[in-house]
Amino acid sequence: MPSIVDDDWSDSDDEIGAEVETAVLLGVSDGIMETETDIKDAAVSRIGGHPAILPSREPPFSSSQCKICSYPMELLVQVWCPVEDSPMDRALYIWGCSRSACQRKDGSVRAWRALRYNAEYAAKLAKKLAKKQAQQKASSSVKTAPATNPFAMQAKSTPGPFGLGDHVFGQPAPTVAAPAIEDEPEDTCDTESVTSESSAHSLIIAMASTTIDDSPWQAAPSFPPLYLSTTSEYLPPPAKTKISQSAHIEDPTDEYPKDGKDVSWAFEPYENSLEVDGVFDRFTKRVSHTGEQCLRYELKGIPLPFSSDKVFDRLFPFPPQDPLPVTKAAFKVVPNVRRSYSTTSIPPCPACKAARVFECQLMPNLINVLRASIKDEDTQKLTDEQRMKVVQEVLQKKVSSDKRGMEWGTCMIFSCEKDCCLDDYSGDKECWREELVLVQWDD
Repeated sequence: MPSIVDDDWSDSDDEIGAEVETAVLLGVSDGIMETETDIKDAAVSRIGGHPAILPSREPPFSSSQCKICSYPMELLVQVWCPVEDSPMDRALYIWGCSRSACQRKDGSVRAWRALRYNAEYAAKLAKKLAKKQAQQKASSSVKTAPATNPFAMQAKSTPGPFGLGDHVFGQPAPTVAAPAIEDEPEDTCDTESVTSESSAHSLIIAMASTTIDDSPWQAAPSFPPLYLSTTSEYLPPPAKTKISQSAHIEDPTDEYPKDGKDVSWAFEPYENSLEVDGVFDRFTKRVSHTGEQCLRYELKGIPLPFSSDKVFDRLFPFPPQDPLPVTKAAFKVVPNVRRSYSTTSIPPCPACKAARVFECQLMPNLINVLRASIKDEDTQKLTDEQRMKVVQEVLQKKVSSDKRGMEWGTCMIFSCEKDCCLDDYSGDKECWREELVLVQWDD
């Protein structure tokens, strides 16, 4: 995140490094989803379309209904995002209402977390993780490669921290085998191999899950389905300032390791000012580095606030302050208040009472992508004569104004920190749980 002060770059060219990779993964639109197997596969992340249900039992159709108008909402995104070293297949579903009367009201955007126990992978995971722990004890110097990308494409993907890899979009597994470990049995492999096999088996499990044929889900309104792929976020290197060698610097990122990735931007406090909306300014500068992003994903990370509103005040509260003096003799200059991220106002998981943590957020460009996908689909269905008629009606103002459209700036999703699987109708093997959504509206 850009600094709250003006950049103070060194004028020495050799001190300016390359872009820095952050711990945030960016979801971008990656073309129309046409393959039927991908459309029905819960392990394929998507924008729009109908949901590919992960639990074996079809969840209530009311899950997609707007809490304001009670009409079914369109699916905005479905994200395949298993948690590292978990035996559960996992996906997020986020719906949004596009009716104008429902905008700027709580309940017009809803998110659900789906889990399904993967018994076969759970057994393999327990066995392989035990062997890995034994290897680490024998050689503490061995380091595993940093993992990334919960829903990556084949072209860019590597097995990631959420047990994903090249199989996310139904693509074939890589033909190159992982390097063998010397003097170990053939079935011994590292974490990357474990997560890669998890992806392959998860696809099989997901394909066997509930389909929505002949159900209310199939008749629900929807946007055209698009692939959602990811890329790592890269930012310009941080500003370099002249610091005395005797100065002592405390780095808050030391307590929050992110596999070697830069997370220092997340700990920069916000400065309170009445002159300009510095929060929105930082948002636009940060997003401008990858303007096509539709989703930001960083489980247990820090959200990127859109503007200085009530949601911002809730997540970045004012720190405790001494009372201001009231006598003239005691008047003093009060510096701008600096605010830091806090989840104390976020309600806990209603099922297990564990804390909720930030997981991902929808970005304004998602609205543009969904709007464009509808126009493209409508245009493809029209003949040349029909297109000409539409143009004439618009020019003659015979077409009524569009009363549908979403107006949010960003939607933040907070999920159970323990990723609990407590469900009334399926025990601890499957879960369909609504999570918290905080919306910042576009002014």
